[in-house]
Amino acid sequence: MTGDARQASGAPVASGVEGVFFDVDFTLIYPGPTFQGEGYRRFCDKHGIVVDERRFPEAVRAASSLLDEHQEHVYEHDIFVRYTRRIIEVMGGGGPSLDRCAREIYDEWAACQHFFLYDDVADVLQLLAARGLRLGLISNSHRPMQAFQEHFGLTGLIAAAVSSAEHGRMKPHPSIFEEALAQAGVAADRAVMVGDSLSHDIEGARRTGMRGILVHRSSDPIPVGAAAYDVPVIRSLSDLPALVLDQR
Repeated sequence: MTGDARQASGAPVASGVEGVFFDVDFTLIYPGPTFQGEGYRRFCDKHGIVVDERRFPEAVRAASSLLDEHQEHVYEHDIFVRYTRRIIEVMGGGGPSLDRCAREIYDEWAACQHFFLYDDVADVLQLLAARGLRLGLISNSHRPMQAFQEHFGLTGLIAAAVSSAEHGRMKPHPSIFEEALAQAGVAADRAVMVGDSLSHDIEGARRTGMRGILVHRSSDPIPVGAAAYDVPVIRSLSDLPALVLDQR
């Protein structure tokens, strides 16, 4: 691991790994200006809604609890529309066109052109695939996974891809992980889940019998819950091969 990487556990994870599965949003890709404060303001302007784009970070934090409170983990479009609506409300917006604006933002989240691949992703996925590991995608989104692979030049590298909108359940529900494992032909105890969320990615992996690795790209301190989950924590995907490849 590089000097920037941190481990919540000293135990290696490479032994017997046959498949590596990835969360998509904020693990492999990140949103451009369309889904930052200025982008939300432009959406709202179209609908005659006045918001303060400076409050966007605060609004995202306030809205995030709506996703964590959904205990049944059934994918419903309205959950994410309500989440988006809440962001707009905390930014100061309201009025009769609020739901229409929130729906438009939600619909646009599925469009790949609004996102960018992290610089460390392509090389790492190519290396892992070349070393014989089966790679998978497990995403809590309505973005078509085939379109995602084609847009970012990942076609041919991915053995399994499941979105919660198509599957019907969201992470951390075990069934979405089980579907991806079945598609890839990998047993849970031979698989690793890589993602940026302890509650969705790491918890879901644990429930399914997979191992987990937390990606924490921020310079902020590592989440305190990582130690309780006893998982490695990496700052960059470039640190991943050393954890999942047999180095002998």
